[in-house]
Amino acid sequence: MKPIRFVSADEAVKAVKSGDHVHFSGVAGFPQILADALCRRGENGDLRDVRIHHLHTEGRADYADERFSGIFFNQSFFVGANVRKAVQEGWADYIPISLSETQKLYRQHVIPVDVAMIMVTPPDRHGYVSLGPSVGTTLAAVQNAKTVIAVVNENMPRTWGHSIIPVDDIDIWVEDHSPLFQATQPPVSDTDVQIGKHVACLVEDGACLQMGIGSIPNAVLAQLDNHKNLGIHTEMFSDGVLPLVERGVINGSNKIVRRNRIVATFVMGSKKVYDFVDDNPGVYMMDVKYSNSPNSIAMNPKVCAINSALQVDVTGQVCADSIGTKFYSGCGGQVDFMMGASMSKGGKAIIAMPSATLKGVSKIVPTLTEGAGVVTPRNLVHYLVTEYGAVNLYGKSLQERAKLIISIAHPSAQEDLDRAAFERFGPHYHTF
Repeated sequence: MKPIRFVSADEAVKAVKSGDHVHFSGVAGFPQILADALCRRGENGDLRDVRIHHLHTEGRADYADERFSGIFFNQSFFVGANVRKAVQEGWADYIPISLSETQKLYRQHVIPVDVAMIMVTPPDRHGYVSLGPSVGTTLAAVQNAKTVIAVVNENMPRTWGHSIIPVDDIDIWVEDHSPLFQATQPPVSDTDVQIGKHVACLVEDGACLQMGIGSIPNAVLAQLDNHKNLGIHTEMFSDGVLPLVERGVINGSNKIVRRNRIVATFVMGSKKVYDFVDDNPGVYMMDVKYSNSPNSIAMNPKVCAINSALQVDVTGQVCADSIGTKFYSGCGGQVDFMMGASMSKGGKAIIAMPSATLKGVSKIVPTLTEGAGVVTPRNLVHYLVTEYGAVNLYGKSLQERAKLIISIAHPSAQEDLDRAAFERFGPHYHTF
């Protein structure tokens, strides 16, 4: 085992050279101290054309600011709130890719990794550290980087699975024991509760769940108290699963892949959820290549993939990353899990969303807004859910789909949607 010598963050980022590609670990494992030091170095004027890559990050993202134009160019694999404005204005950019494929960009050297900046637990007595609640694409970055800079943080939970890496994989060490980022749980509205009830009715005992973070996932989880033997194989999870684990509702006993264990690639939430995953053999934090593989997902029976959307058209096409040409998020793992659920025995691929925006604009539309992209194609959507109900689109024709989808649109939009569908599909639309 190589000896460990800590240096300052400003000393560590001297490893970055002009023209380099830099990877940041994300979410709770985001090394803010290194990002800030890199920005200070950028202000000194001795760096040019450094490209920065990451999945979702929280906290300050000064490296994406206009003032660093020509110095840093952020090309993320997902558009989080902290880089959204920069991406929309063109000072930063987005690489469209499914989450399962992000690791392949590094492993197949489509994108080089000159420097990987990560956060880890203190080394254990066997010479290993853990990536804690944030494995994602970072494991692939570490395995392919020319230089790895690690921030040791005693607040990082030590997790099981692919998160364990040897200290010899790390070249430069920095110490910072700042608290991890904690995501506050958003309030659950009456609309969310209604959506949660409709989705819960689709979840069978023994199902394996995938869902994200937010008010709708929390509303769904809150309705599952009376279910039995649920499992989790997901991209990420948060505090909402903890009550169901404590009550034994989530036990993974019906899973095939990692039976009795929760599988994820990152965790974001409060200190309570970080404490829950700490040294917990019931939770496996896995490489995104594994967690988001449709083949791995599909090995479990009754996979319920529960995802959301910004817009859905009357044929079931799902836009989840942009409104028109303005990007708000990314492909993420939606297609990975919708595909995995479709392939799973008894699986259900579900899109759940409010029928309208907070401003009253219908999210169900005749056609997607010009410039919008299709994240999930219509053929992968089994169920669409709003506060007005759940409709089964599987095996339905375009005209049948349109009627079903319009039936759960906001009442104020249904007449216009029905008229547009008639104009699109012709005289037979109203005859069956």
